[in-house]
Amino acid sequence: MEKKKDGMMWALVKSKPEEGLWMQQVEIPKLGTNDVKIKIHKTAICGTDVHIWQWNRWAQNTVPLGLTIGHEFVGEIVEAGPGARGFKPGDLVSGEGHITCGKCRNCLEGHRENCRNAKGIGVNRNGAFAEYLVIPYVNVWPCKESIEEELYSIFDPFGNATHTALSYNVLGEDVLITGAGPIGCMAAAIVKFAGARHVVITDFNQYRLDLAAKLGATRTVNLKQEKLEDVMKELGMSEGFDVGLEMSGSPNALDSMIRNMKHGGKIALLGLQENDTRVDLETVIFNGLSLKGIYGRKVWDTWYSMTTMIEAGLNIRDIITDRIDVRDYRQGFEKMISGMSGKIVMDWTHIND
Repeated sequence: MEKKKDGMMWALVKSKPEEGLWMQQVEIPKLGTNDVKIKIHKTAICGTDVHIWQWNRWAQNTVPLGLTIGHEFVGEIVEAGPGARGFKPGDLVSGEGHITCGKCRNCLEGHRENCRNAKGIGVNRNGAFAEYLVIPYVNVWPCKESIEEELYSIFDPFGNATHTALSYNVLGEDVLITGAGPIGCMAAAIVKFAGARHVVITDFNQYRLDLAAKLGATRTVNLKQEKLEDVMKELGMSEGFDVGLEMSGSPNALDSMIRNMKHGGKIALLGLQENDTRVDLETVIFNGLSLKGIYGRKVWDTWYSMTTMIEAGLNIRDIITDRIDVRDYRQGFEKMISGMSGKIVMDWTHIND
């Protein structure tokens, strides 16, 4: 790579309205009074980053050209503003990627996950796929030495899985998960750890179904080969699933979930559906189903739960399948898009070698 100029840093930028990202020099972000500056150690590739790479309709309508993307990270504080209470240079930290306003009704009530004015790092403002990231100190999560650094780089998606999986009580319950992407796989680990009986996960991707089985799914269903209804009979389930976690964003998966819930069943929706998705509301109403939309993580409830579950023995380490130097980011994105990976962690510590 070319020689870096003073006051500049390397970053992955969406600089063209086409497929891809570009490693280029951008200005090191300025520190505000209540901010911290974090030297990035590791980042992970998210499905959102893949959408931005592919430049799909959502990305075109949401992400400004010239933006540094990325929001899954761990790093070291190198500078703290005078108002950044409780943090100092040298602290290892991760952080919440939704920057909230602190003034709307939900923020004032302590429900920052529902802030109407939230801005996402790497989506609405410059993100973490860079040598340095500046965020408000209220978004910073301190890392413990007892937990591996690379796990903190995936706390953002792990938090999505935790928020969704723990939306309802799953102790002794039968749980259906639709979509065996990394978040679905981690959700399987969480609900099994939380005491679920049957943890059934569906997908068309056998690689990721095998990964889900490693993490805690008690039965995987490749929909190319099996029907969910047959698997339910095999398991002796005569009344349907108690809890559903929709992670795929597939209208067919959502419809199947609604049809296979017990009366009074509860569904948490994380997968983003198309605007014109049709929902069988007749079944929802007559069967007394509860549907709950999930966005992001609860701050800081979810982050605390993630930390303590790992300390208590929850093992999600197998979800990290690839570790690469960030200079090989193109290969990382290509593998993520292929569907033949779990989480891919990119190391930034040698970017200037």
